[in-house]
Amino acid sequence: MLDYDEEADGYDLSRGGEARAEAAARAVLGLIPDRPGRLLDAACGTGIVTRRLAAARPALRVTGADLAVGMARRAAARLPGAILRADGRRLPFADATFDAVTSIWLLHLLSDAAEVRAVIAECARVLRPGGVYVTTVDKAAAHDVGSDIDAVLAPRPRRPAQDTADDVTAHAARQGLTPCGQATFPGVGQGRSPRVTIADLGRGWFTLLQPGDPRTGEFTEGLARLPDQDRRRPDPVFRVRAFRKPDA
Repeated sequence: MLDYDEEADGYDLSRGGEARAEAAARAVLGLIPDRPGRLLDAACGTGIVTRRLAAARPALRVTGADLAVGMARRAAARLPGAILRADGRRLPFADATFDAVTSIWLLHLLSDAAEVRAVIAECARVLRPGGVYVTTVDKAAAHDVGSDIDAVLAPRPRRPAQDTADDVTAHAARQGLTPCGQATFPGVGQGRSPRVTIADLGRGWFTLLQPGDPRTGEFTEGLARLPDQDRRRPDPVFRVRAFRKPDA
């Protein structure tokens, strides 16, 4: 897994920047009731989406939380007084504190199903009756867009996905949450080119292919043979699911 303290300063630019954040925020806001209350953005990262949620819904009191010091620091610069450092598996809030909870690009990072269950259980715990939990699902699958790059990388080793829509729905159901909506949004600016993908391999972004692994060199050679080395292939399309906590 990447060191998100080290990645914090350049994180946004490497992942679509403001354009992707705008698309993500728009999708999330379409799943959250437009009424006064409190919203928690768990694993808020640099706050680039959190800030947009707060700006779009002035009647919502928005709080962001992230475990990585570097990420929380960046987020606090965007939303002073609204960010704290916290682990999504052990949220420092009382039961039924928030009217909405979001976790965008979090569940795919977790190491196993037990951690996913813990995060969803915590999000459900701090959610008020009638509140909505919104999360991204199928993150890794979204990056396979059917391009020639995907064809070269198809044999690569992969971590088992922990954020499949079916698994997340099942974990949510165990907490009494029921599906109440879904959306998609483009990962603007995240379409891969062969040259960028080669650089990502060299940086260890593909977690089961470290730079010294002989297979990394094989994939690099395959990517280097592709045409249009600097042409980005289609952007991924990310999926978002919403779940509602029953009224008391």
